[in-house]
Amino acid sequence: MDVFLTDIQIRELISMHKQMSVDPDSLFSGMKEKKGHKGAEHEMPQSDGSSFVIKVRVSIENSMDFSVILGYSPVRSTRLFLLRRYNGRSHEHKNRLENEELFYDFHIHQATEKYQREGSKEEYYAEKTGRYSTPREAFNCLIADCNISLPPELQLKLGM
Repeated sequence: MDVFLTDIQIRELISMHKQMSVDPDSLFSGMKEKKGHKGAEHEMPQSDGSSFVIKVRVSIENSMDFSVILGYSPVRSTRLFLLRRYNGRSHEHKNRLENEELFYDFHIHQATEKYQREGSKEEYYAEKTGRYSTPREAFNCLIADCNISLPPELQLKLGM
């Protein structure tokens, strides 16, 4: 089943509260090797049967080649719709519909209705950022930007 989301629906999904049930340290320490990178994911099921998924991927060869992703799986769909993707500085990117210059920097992809309509990946549009330079920092940005809470027991530790 193909998924198409409007910009309003995308914003609503980003702002919806999401609760992690694992310690982020265990997510990073539990990354498994496959096809030239290490990766891990964490699913956050929702009461309506949909779910959000955080994926972390880091290249074994190039530490600047990484992605931290927030995806959404609607009810009765096996397709993961990528809402946000926080990329390392490992490749050039150009927002071709905006006719912008190519850039080579850390950048955040976000799903847009415009790029879906054009036939590109939903999260093709990206903006440069100076907010992170490591996968862990990118993960922290995703947590802050996308209304994700850490497990309650970790929040208590941070409050001490």
